[in-house]
Formats: sequence, structure tokens, C-alpha cells
Amino acid sequence: MVPQRCLYCCLHPLRSQGAMKSPATTPSIMRWGCFCQNEATIGAAFQKTLGEGRLKRDELYVVSKLWNSFHAPQDVKPAFLKSLTMLKLDYLDLYLMHSPMGFLNINEELMPQKDGLLLHSDVDYVDTWRAMEKLVDEGLVKSVGVSNFNISQLERLLSMCRIKPAANQVELHPYLTQPELVEFCKSQGIVLIAYSPLGGPALPCTREKNSPMPLLENPTVNEIAQKHGKTSAQVLIRFHLQRGIATIPKSVTPSHIVENAEVYDFQLKHKEIQMLEGLNCNTRFIKWKLLGMETHKHFPFSDE
Repeated sequence: MVPQRCLYCCLHPLRSQGAMKSPATTPSIMRWGCFCQNEATIGAAFQKTLGEGRLKRDELYVVSKLWNSFHAPQDVKPAFLKSLTMLKLDYLDLYLMHSPMGFLNINEELMPQKDGLLLHSDVDYVDTWRAMEKLVDEGLVKSVGVSNFNISQLERLLSMCRIKPAANQVELHPYLTQPELVEFCKSQGIVLIAYSPLGGPALPCTREKNSPMPLLENPTVNEIAQKHGKTSAQVLIRFHLQRGIATIPKSVTPSHIVENAEVYDFQLKHKEIQMLEGLNCNTRFIKWKLLGMETHKHFPFSDE
């Protein structure tokens, strides 16, 4: 994204007085990670908005991620501090391990490769987690969590951690409902955060030959949206909220950013929830089986 446009898109929800309301208690949720390479631009948005007194720091819930190349315990804090510096903040609210899979740290490359294959690290994600726990001890972040962890990996982490993961961010939408993972996280008090909650409409893989039709064009979704006088995107976001799942729809269009937050004035009926759950076909729009990633010893989707 062009930096100036990114800055505008970051400033818009910050200026909209709660345009990104969370289902919890914090007025605003924002997230990114070093992989997106937009932390410096977002930091500029924070500096401008907080400096103008439009918002206070405690009115924001700020989340970032530890990228796979920085799983070695000695790399965790430097990577975190680099993000914190670029974001121009004194602390983060939540810091997530991007996945259980580590890559080799070669000059801080995000996707280190040799002969077209990713260079895997043998670092245990439990050791990475212990380094993240120290960030909490030092007051640099309030909570830590994970992303793209399966049930077995969560069980192992829970059996060995000192600080329980606050959240697990995974791909979730009506084509990928993951009911077992949803129930497990609820039973353990781990908040689920849905990425690609609209089915990744901007992703090229959604137009592949064997992919189901885009979720936003699905007749079931459209029918429910028409009944409520809402958009298909709003129905999909509401679907997650009523399942007890936080959601982070992505948009660079200011009107969509505001529209995506206008989901607290209607309720889906139980039958409508069942209709949407019935669309499940275990389809991932984020492709993980590439560059040899599926051979990583901590690959989380081996059972699929």
C-alpha cells in the first residue's frame, strides 16, 4: 500500500470515534505485524492522533506480531522493541506469535529461502513463548498470544507455559468454521480472533477453479443480509460476534471501515447461524502449502 494512503486509512478509524468498536470493552482494535511492513506508517498515525488529543492511549487496543524469522529466544525482544519503536508507543496490549513455525534468521529476511524452499528453524515454539512471557514481566506488553496454532499445539503450550495465551488468531469464516478449535479455545478461556472473516475477497486464490464462490456473493449470505437490511460483510462479521469470536476485517476503503463496525444494531436468528455454519467446506483461502512450508515439523495443518 502506498504510505500516504496507508496513513489515511489508519487515521480514518482513529478519527471516527469508535469506528472500530471491539466486542469487549476497548473502544478501538488495531492490528498489524512486521510482515505487513506498515508499522512505521501506523506509528505516524498514532503520533498525530494521540498528539492532537483526539484519543488517549488507553482508548486503543494495539496488537502486533512476532514474525517467524525471530523465534530464537534471543531474537524475540529485539524484534518486539523494533515494532514498538516504529509504532511510537510505550507498550502494546497484545503480542502474538505469528505461527508455531520458525524460520532461520538470515539478516532479518522475512522469507529466507534456498533453492525455492523456505529455510526452517528447529526452534521449539515453547522456547519462543518463554521469551515472550518475559516481555510481560518487563511491562512491555500486557498480554501475549498465538496465531495459527492447532489444538494439539495449544494443549502442549498450555501444559508448559507460565502465562496462558490470551488469544489465538486463525482463519475463520462460514467456509472454515473450525468448530472443534472454537470449542477448545472457549473451554480454555482463549479468545479466538478471526482473520479473513469475509473469506479473503481480495485474495487471488478465492478465484481459483476449485474454490467455492466468494462468500460475499454466496446466495445464503445475501439472502440473510437482505432480510436484515445489511450488507453481506456485516452479516459475516455479526456471525463471528455471535459465536463469541473477535473479528478483524481488512479494508482500505474508509466507508467500508465504518460500515464494518455497524454490526451492533441487529441479531442473527439461531436458524440463520445454522444456515451459515452449514456452508462449511473446510476451505482455507490463505495458502500455507508453499515453498516447502508443509514439511516444517511444526506445520499446524498436517491433518487437513
